[in-house]
Amino acid sequence: MMLFRTVRHSDLKGIQALSERAGIGLTSLPNNLDQLRSRVTRSVDTFDGKLTRAQQGFLFVLEDTRENRVVGVSAIEAAVGLEEPFYNFRVQRTIRSSRELGVYKAIEALTLEQDQTGNSELCTLFLDPEYQKEKNGTFLSKARFLFIAAFRDLFSKIIFAEMRGVADEQGNSPFWNSLGQHFFGIPFSQADYLTGIGSKTFIAELMPLHPVYISLLPTEAQKVIGQVHEKTVPARAILEKEGFSYQGHIDIFDAGALLQAEIDRIRAVKESRLVSVSKVKSVIRSNGVPCIVANQHFHEFRSLLLNVADDSNELLLTSVEMDALQVSDGEQVRLVSLFPKEN
Repeated sequence: MMLFRTVRHSDLKGIQALSERAGIGLTSLPNNLDQLRSRVTRSVDTFDGKLTRAQQGFLFVLEDTRENRVVGVSAIEAAVGLEEPFYNFRVQRTIRSSRELGVYKAIEALTLEQDQTGNSELCTLFLDPEYQKEKNGTFLSKARFLFIAAFRDLFSKIIFAEMRGVADEQGNSPFWNSLGQHFFGIPFSQADYLTGIGSKTFIAELMPLHPVYISLLPTEAQKVIGQVHEKTVPARAILEKEGFSYQGHIDIFDAGALLQAEIDRIRAVKESRLVSVSKVKSVIRSNGVPCIVANQHFHEFRSLLLNVADDSNELLLTSVEMDALQVSDGEQVRLVSLFPKEN
């Protein structure tokens, strides 16, 4: 059984194992035990109500209950940029023309911005490659939306996801090589790692403060602006089908697309609904459609992916499923179909 749940201190070893497999470019999952321990602690403290909104971060894991193994992570930041700046480039388009020469040109430039300040963020999505099957990745990503729907007041109007940009296995980023390294003088992998462990002062100190004209960058750098890493293409598709879109914001290091949406317009949020649980000895799961089913418990939020009839007001669960979700007979759970309905 694959169980999506809130993180525990005991998950640290499993999360570190995942960070070793994540590779370069997943900034929020650095292969650094102290930073990962701090991240887990921050999430536990967030659920315990010990942190301000500016500090709150919710970390979740996907557990293979048969193997007692953490196989995936995903997270939500309540509000970015309130304590330390959150930077991105905005692609701005202007028109320049000359009546005398009969020239009309569209010019695009990159401007350093802090547009996402105060917005919520989806982040730290990584699934063990061995488990990238049977809808696990989609479940790991979308289960967060049921948590957001259940505790809507914790999050802002806008939520975004900064997607991993184009880079090779050695950590060579065409965008960084053409722009960032000229200002920072360090490899992309080092800049990405420093950001991941919370060292961000150097960004404000060294990033270009004036617009950078895209046409002056090498062709290989221009091509990756607003694109994503080949391993991130499925994650981008998942969010876009839920209502996220690219609106000209990119990561300052690798130019990966930043996708955003209004939370209340996200399909899985607005279509999720509460249904009552009824306990049964057994149930046939071959019928119905894949649905995310989640309890309404804040501290012990849990979710399963089950095939159910998503148009019913009653949900039949076995005792094993109820124990996994930590719900009782007659209790309400939140439910939404895993995929949007086809028109």
